[in-house]
Amino acid sequence: METTSALGILMFIPIMLLGLAATAFWVWMLIDCATNEPSEGNDKVVWILVIALTGLIGALIYYFVRRPKRLQGQVLPPPM
Repeated sequence: METTSALGILMFIPIMLLGLAATAFWVWMLIDCATNEPSEGNDKVVWILVIALTGLIGALIYYFVRRPKRLQGQVLPPPM
């Protein structure tokens, strides 16, 4: 019986860490969208709602679809 509970704990730790990483990524994408997304029309509000209501899936969609387009549109200052 003791090996079963020890094995359960060892299996729980990676799942817990994965859940914490997913939650941190979700919060990061919400903050990124709220602070950096341009306020053109309702785009910002729609993206915040998509991320907030769909959780990790919405955060992944924002990260891979919208965020690269936004970053390409930003002009970086020349290096000195």
